[in-house]
Amino acid sequence: MEQAKNFVCKSCSTPVPLGHKFCGRCGAPVPPEILGARTQFFGQLQMPGKAKLILVRGDGVEGLSYQLNAEHHVVGRSGQIVFPDDLFISPRHADLYYRAGKLVVRDEGSQNGVYWRVRGSVDVGVGDSFLAGEQVFQIAGTPKGNDGPALDGTYFYSSPKHQTSLRIIQIFEGGAPGMVACARAGSVQIGREGGDLNFPGDLFMSAAHARIEEKGSKMVLTDLNSRNGTYVRLKAEKELAHGDYLFVGRKLLRVEITS
Repeated sequence: MEQAKNFVCKSCSTPVPLGHKFCGRCGAPVPPEILGARTQFFGQLQMPGKAKLILVRGDGVEGLSYQLNAEHHVVGRSGQIVFPDDLFISPRHADLYYRAGKLVVRDEGSQNGVYWRVRGSVDVGVGDSFLAGEQVFQIAGTPKGNDGPALDGTYFYSSPKHQTSLRIIQIFEGGAPGMVACARAGSVQIGREGGDLNFPGDLFMSAAHARIEEKGSKMVLTDLNSRNGTYVRLKAEKELAHGDYLFVGRKLLRVEITS
């Protein structure tokens, strides 16, 4: 059906073309609500303050989108946002809900966690996990010293030990530890080349991808402007903003919030 192109004057019933301020026959003014009218988009996506999740596929191609117009939205192999094909997603993995008008994500006790893309730098601690490229890492502290001799007075022969305040441990599927890098001069850099922990075969890893370092009494994880980002595993509820990214299982999701 073609949209009406004229306003009918309320004084003399003469059609007045849209955009005209006065009736050409009687001179009556066109009401302000007609002059200022704009075509509104018909759809739920325009609900103010509401959000949607967009599934991001390879090379940044967008897949399905999920409107978040209810109060709670459970992500998992069952729930409101379902990924039955992803075996790394728990049946009830995460919940996205609104609190005081803000979108919040909460891990529902999933086995593999919810990862949030770091914007610049973020404080971390011993035991925290993060993701860079296809690798998952865990932050560990300095192991307790065992440099003393055995009961017979013999010392254990080993590689030279350097002073370190933290370690980064690669975690394999199933939870087994992989490569370990100890911080020297208070930091560890991860990437495809030239760092302390290198993964030349990981095509999702940037040359210089991320760095973790001591700053005073804190540990700080910094994304080094990598192409695919660095993601930290959430330990508590996280308020989300427009443009945030989440890793759930092996699904990458982008948050869009309607202004």
